[in-house]
Amino acid sequence: MRRGGSAHRAYSVVVFVVLASLDNVAIGLVPPLYGSIGDAFGVGEGHIALATTIMFLISAVAAIGFAYAGDRTDRKPVLIAGTLIWVAGTTWSGLAGSYPSFLISQVVAAFGLGAVASVSFAVVSDLISPKRRGLVMSFWGLSQGVGTLGGTLVGGLIGHDDWRRPFLITAVAGGVATVAYLFTYNVPRGESQPELAGVEYDERIHHDHLPLILRRRTNIWLILQGSTAQIALGSLVWLPVLFRSRAEDQGYSAGTAIVIGSVFATLFQAGGALSILGGLVGDRLQRRTPRGRALVAAVGVLAAVPFYIVLFFVPMRIDVPDGVGTGGVVRAVLAQVFTEPTVGLCLAVAIFALMLTSANSPNWFALIADVNPPEHRGTVYSLGNLVNGFGRAGGNIMVAAAFRGLSGAFPPPLNYAVGLAAFQLFWLPTGVMFWLASRTVARDMEDTHAALLARAAELEGGPHGDVGGNPAVAVERLTAQQDPGAGR
Repeated sequence: MRRGGSAHRAYSVVVFVVLASLDNVAIGLVPPLYGSIGDAFGVGEGHIALATTIMFLISAVAAIGFAYAGDRTDRKPVLIAGTLIWVAGTTWSGLAGSYPSFLISQVVAAFGLGAVASVSFAVVSDLISPKRRGLVMSFWGLSQGVGTLGGTLVGGLIGHDDWRRPFLITAVAGGVATVAYLFTYNVPRGESQPELAGVEYDERIHHDHLPLILRRRTNIWLILQGSTAQIALGSLVWLPVLFRSRAEDQGYSAGTAIVIGSVFATLFQAGGALSILGGLVGDRLQRRTPRGRALVAAVGVLAAVPFYIVLFFVPMRIDVPDGVGTGGVVRAVLAQVFTEPTVGLCLAVAIFALMLTSANSPNWFALIADVNPPEHRGTVYSLGNLVNGFGRAGGNIMVAAAFRGLSGAFPPPLNYAVGLAAFQLFWLPTGVMFWLASRTVARDMEDTHAALLARAAELEGGPHGDVGGNPAVAVERLTAQQDPGAGR
């Protein structure tokens, strides 16, 4: 199907957002269930955490191969194959009868997950004009954050008495989304790129393009920033454990504590929904200076650090009925947001901190699209995702080791609070790298703009650097003027 009307394009964006959300649900299922899965297989929480770490790494490595295949061939079959693989692996996880079987099933799921984000990112970047990239990419990033939160919530609420159920439900949802994807718009490369208006552009990546990609200095900083950002984010998968430990320290039973931990962790990460503001601000500032998106991301992550550190040490009193069931615990927790000042204060600080760091995501996505031609975007994203995966896995390993080391000096839950606070300092080098990217982005945008104009002129048979008779636009004005209109 390739009709491409406005309704069809909107449907396609929705399906891509849902797919991106579901793959993060699959990743987020395991952390709230570390204890339950470990008990079922007779292993410690560290063994189950290893599965999460391996999942981060394998999905990041697999994404490079899938992204290259998507940039080189038809993207739709690649994305379908990846989705079916992670659905199969997630189903296997829910049926596994031993720890080795569970670990292998997570490896299979992770391999398929590598396709979803990298390939669908390239497709979505071709669906939206440069002028709206920050806004639309904020929904893209939000879908992944919502997916992670959804995984935490589904794992804790649905899996607190049967850890297998969340895996099977998520696999069914993935199967439904795969069927929906069959009817999406098959987006041509570069369709929304103004320089390519009116020409059939079907450039493909080649193996010798990697040096060209790395010569764009902005790409280097966009790829490397994930090495530290994801260490900080990787540590946050332990938020349910922190809040579960706080509940247990106050005398709650294990089952109730798991639900409390999942609900609080979900509430406290709700600020990620405000990534839309980061995307809007990035779009607006980008129209004034090509450094706009990078500066918004830099300021956001640097300003968030003190709020994160405060968050983990604000005392919070939990007062919910023990053993009343999932619904009763959820209602009690939500009521405490308004009736218990310590809970309300913690939630406000968490939302503000997440709002600031969420400015990173949409502007990172949009910057990749700004400085790279369509046939390179999936691969550049996957390279960044590879570094993200190693950073996130490293954060997950290091924070677990930190919790164990700190437990000698600080009893739970204080060891979790100290460890999580320390790991938020990794946002500092992330902010510096975004600032460095802001210094090179104008030149890289201009080079890519000129290359696309030249290629369009060759395809159209017109004079070099002139597409459809319109002269090239200076990069300082480019993002303000690049809006192909409703018809594209």
